Amino acid sequence: MEEQVRVLIIGSGPAGYTAAIYASRANLKPVLYEGIEPGGQLTTPTDVENFPGHPDSVSGPDLMGLMRRQAERFGADMLTGNVTRADLSSRPFHVVIDGEKEIKAETLIIATGATAKYLGLPSETKFRGQGVSACATCDGFFYRKKDVAVVGGGNVAMDAARTAVRMGAASVTIVYRRTEADMPAIQAEYQAALQEGVKFLWKTSTTEFLGDEDGKVVGLRANTPEGVKEYAFDRICLAVGSRPASRIVSTTKGIETDDNGYVLVKERPFGMTSRKGVFAGGDVVHRPQTVVMAMKAAKSVAVGIAQYVDAVKLLSE
Repeated sequence: MEEQVRVLIIGSGPAGYTAAIYASRANLKPVLYEGIEPGGQLTTPTDVENFPGHPDSVSGPDLMGLMRRQAERFGADMLTGNVTRADLSSRPFHVVIDGEKEIKAETLIIATGATAKYLGLPSETKFRGQGVSACATCDGFFYRKKDVAVVGGGNVAMDAARTAVRMGAASVTIVYRRTEADMPAIQAEYQAALQEGVKFLWKTSTTEFLGDEDGKVVGLRANTPEGVKEYAFDRICLAVGSRPASRIVSTTKGIETDDNGYVLVKERPFGMTSRKGVFAGGDVVHRPQTVVMAMKAAKSVAVGIAQYVDAVKLLSE
């Protein structure tokens, strides 16, 4: 069975839902497939403290549910399914959902987001959302007057540690598995973290997160040159990088990405990739940032695709 759509949006989360809202308001009749993780990364945090209009915070799943409902209210067709194959070599673009349903799309918005890298420890999953997270900006409110550990040694880790300091943490310690000389963070970021009071544990490789009887994290266990040690922390932020969830991109020729796999887009029309008619927005384009920034980019992409559709229509008349 083949379906023809005007605007196909791949991926949910803040970027996908925002694109659906604005594309609907432009009367583009978008169809959105939510992918394997409806709501995206924002369904992981327990609470979102920094989203405007929610002074008492809002849970990530609730916020995504509200965005989804808003997109539906404006007429977006919200469907469950995952892209398993795509041919973007020519318009209309040919996309297959779940290996069965075939879609021909005049235009496409890729909003598949990015995923934080984790250490792969069983205890990591157990305490995720219970003191262990991968977003210092999202969980910054909970760092106040707490002893915070940041696991990692790159620029992302330095930024997360400084964010925790600014949010009023009692102490912030970066836990890094190698030596100071091996640390990938640039010197400027490292020096800034030192000046702001961040402490460092070198040659400390995290092997397990520790919790109490209530299921809350209370610290970590690590291998050190002196043997196995345990360290007490109230909150732990994993800052070991991220990867774009761009499977549809990596399997499709003609869409340019940077060395890390993030999609490259143009300024005019905003969000268009190297393939005409294919747009991208949100964390799949930029390394994970705030929800509002992802929404802003997706809104601009929806405006850009409306301008593109109008231009194509004029050329065909």
